[in-house]
Amino acid sequence: MDQDHAAKFKGQFWHVTDLHLDPTYHVTDDHTKVCSSSKGANASDPGPFGDVLCDAPYQLILSAFDFIKNSAQEASFMIWTGDSPPHVPVPELSTDTVIKVITNMTVTIQSLFPNLQVFPTLGNHDYWPQDQLPTETSKVYDAVANLWKPWLDEEALSTLRKGGFYSQKITSNPNLRIISLNTNLYYSPNVVTLNKTDPAHQFEWLDSTLNSSQQNKEKVYVIAHVPVGYLPYSSGITAMRQYYNEKLVEIFRRYSSVIAGQFYGHTHRDSIMVLSDGKGHPVSSLFVAPAVTPVRSVLEKETNNPGVRLFQYDTRDYILLDMLQYYLNLTEANQKGESNWKLEYVLTQSYGVDDLQPKSLYGLAKQFAVLDSKQFIKYYNHFFVSYDSNVICDKKCKALQICAIMNLDHISYVDCLKKYYIKLNH
Repeated sequence: MDQDHAAKFKGQFWHVTDLHLDPTYHVTDDHTKVCSSSKGANASDPGPFGDVLCDAPYQLILSAFDFIKNSAQEASFMIWTGDSPPHVPVPELSTDTVIKVITNMTVTIQSLFPNLQVFPTLGNHDYWPQDQLPTETSKVYDAVANLWKPWLDEEALSTLRKGGFYSQKITSNPNLRIISLNTNLYYSPNVVTLNKTDPAHQFEWLDSTLNSSQQNKEKVYVIAHVPVGYLPYSSGITAMRQYYNEKLVEIFRRYSSVIAGQFYGHTHRDSIMVLSDGKGHPVSSLFVAPAVTPVRSVLEKETNNPGVRLFQYDTRDYILLDMLQYYLNLTEANQKGESNWKLEYVLTQSYGVDDLQPKSLYGLAKQFAVLDSKQFIKYYNHFFVSYDSNVICDKKCKALQICAIMNLDHISYVDCLKKYYIKLNH
């Protein structure tokens, strides 16, 4: 297909996640007092756009949205996958503070993009106490339903109020549906849902929603905060409880012909996953987007530069065509006192793949697995949003990455690690 013809059928949408605003952030001589999110540790090199030991100052978040606004990219919608409040000890926040921060972020987006439809999801920090999102209506669910009214219809708002999830068709794209899941219900630290087989009846709802999309020949983009699958930086650990992970994988496999893409946040890192069916054929592409906050703990060596991304899709069948990752070099922005957001990479160009289809990404993951793969070195640099070009991923590190990319269920993941001779931690 020639370029002009292809361009005619190209749609775009933005993905932003993990803003983690720290309202206390301010540059001061006493580095222990720069931000409450450093939890008393010395900020390393604080500047107007933040510090790696702190969550995001408002100025950093604003610079990200200003960049999007002034990018001249036409987008039909934006997905925003959660986590507005900062990483601070539970007593330092409250339900009201959490609602206030989510309000601040929502109003910021609504005022900068009055005509853009935004599809939000709740993150594990968008609640107080953090991680404890409930299975029935609550003050936070109610507050966000009111805040997000300009973007969502009545049916979406009613399930959002009840369980923190919703589904909605996109006005500008008639056969495309967004399913926004509350995967925080499945998050390991959430004690509210312990021993519940189907918290808030979300599995049942998801199954029937996907089923009717299948009947109605719709395509679906699944968005959520906490991703399915295994964490790429630890051995044998899923982000959600294993039972829930297996359940979701099973549903996503069953409806893989309907699901045209899956989009997550939470890890603050840039990673991909490819879901395969029971026979090992790739059936679904998953994308975990890096955070806007650059925060790391005192013990971590690496973190991420702030990032936002733009997806391109075919407006006829909603197949994902490409992804453009943008980032801010935080060190440079602080030195110059101005934010210069740049393109980090274009996925198809960077890796030489045709598109973002499961088959293409599966082929790419196979290339990553090759010994001394240049492709993988590039991927691992992107993992931290080009924060440290000298970052090294040793043999075990790489095995964990590869197995997490290609295996989302327990049996195939354990099998993959065995191939790499890694014994699971438990």
